Amino acid sequence: MTIKILSSIMTKGKTTGRELFERIGCPSRILAPMVDQSELAWRILSRRYGATLCYTPMFHAKLFATSEKYRRDMWCELDGNSDIDRPLIVQFCANDPEYLLAAAKLVQDKCDAVDLNLGCPQGIAKKGHYGSFLMEEWDLIHKLIRTLHDNLDVPVTAKIRVFPEREKTLEYAKMVLDAGAQFLTVHGRLREQKGQKTGLANWNIIKYLRDNLPSETVFFANGNILYPEDISRCMGTIECDAVMSAEGNLYNPGLFNVDHVEEKDKTFPRVDKIVREYFEIVKECRESNASRSAMKSHFFKILRPFLANHTDIRSELASMSAKSSLEEWEEKIVVPVEKTVATIFAQDDIEEKDVITVGGQELWGGAYKSIPYWRCQPYFRPVDGVTGDKRAVEALKANIEDKDDIKKRKAETVLEKTANKDGKTKL
Repeated sequence: MTIKILSSIMTKGKTTGRELFERIGCPSRILAPMVDQSELAWRILSRRYGATLCYTPMFHAKLFATSEKYRRDMWCELDGNSDIDRPLIVQFCANDPEYLLAAAKLVQDKCDAVDLNLGCPQGIAKKGHYGSFLMEEWDLIHKLIRTLHDNLDVPVTAKIRVFPEREKTLEYAKMVLDAGAQFLTVHGRLREQKGQKTGLANWNIIKYLRDNLPSETVFFANGNILYPEDISRCMGTIECDAVMSAEGNLYNPGLFNVDHVEEKDKTFPRVDKIVREYFEIVKECRESNASRSAMKSHFFKILRPFLANHTDIRSELASMSAKSSLEEWEEKIVVPVEKTVATIFAQDDIEEKDVITVGGQELWGGAYKSIPYWRCQPYFRPVDGVTGDKRAVEALKANIEDKDDIKKRKAETVLEKTANKDGKTKL
């Protein structure tokens, strides 16, 4: 497909990307769309801790359009409520324009835009033929986006992953914009970078896209956000409009509290406080089946460092289910966590223990922090006993050593050629 971004891409009367961005307050901290994890209750909590725009979980367009049960499980009357859940972008995965449009029309009155997922790398996306497994089918992607662009009352946006080649990624991004996407979110990882192979996101290629796409493009960056300081560092490095976080937010919703980086209770909140606050929100969202279903997974992530030290609570949490009553959740999980942390803070030397220390600047540009286990914090996925933070540093060191070695060999070759030319050395 030949790509040429059209200067008059917008349908007459429809909001452009920049107009939409300004209308919703120029949000700079975005809760990412995630499978079953960015549901209503979690969005409400994330907004309280600094998120200025939220995406729904990824919805399956065909199921959303055709199954009343699926819609009931994923969506309720409070979703997109103007008082508690805006601005909001609803994300769908799809491979059929008609089903995508039918699904989007069911929510267009309850959101600010509809997003097409082009980044999901999971096996279920491969099996269902959507997400990042459409990356090679540019004509289909163009048709999916253009169908929404031409027929919805609200704008369409898109979230993509990158190719190994930055020039190909740029052409891909141009195609997505040409189809009618009004916001472009770039996750700086390859399709293969998932799970234990996640690795670092490539900010260089995201920056390359930002520099080579039209300046009016509303552009979001996604990847490598561990701490609140990383948000401003990312925006300064890439010059993007906003930064999106998925896993970082799940383990620490305080991640978005960039205005309170010196206040540990806001940026690295105590797990007992977050568990209680989130639980009370779930109670208020009783009609949201998705919020009840997601609660166990959220608790495990919030409490990850805590549970390793209090295995009795971990065992209780493992035994809970979406069918457990809210009273059981409070009695078996919420209250025990509160009591345990209260005991920790009753220690005479708690002020000495409850300290966050910052390490030196790492090769990736930021610094790792040591955080007490009773506070929310990033998760570094271990592989063969080596955690993700250590793997990242080792990979960057190896990359630098490889580059230095290449430079050294090139320099030696130049010297050899020069010596040969002068007749001083015979190889």
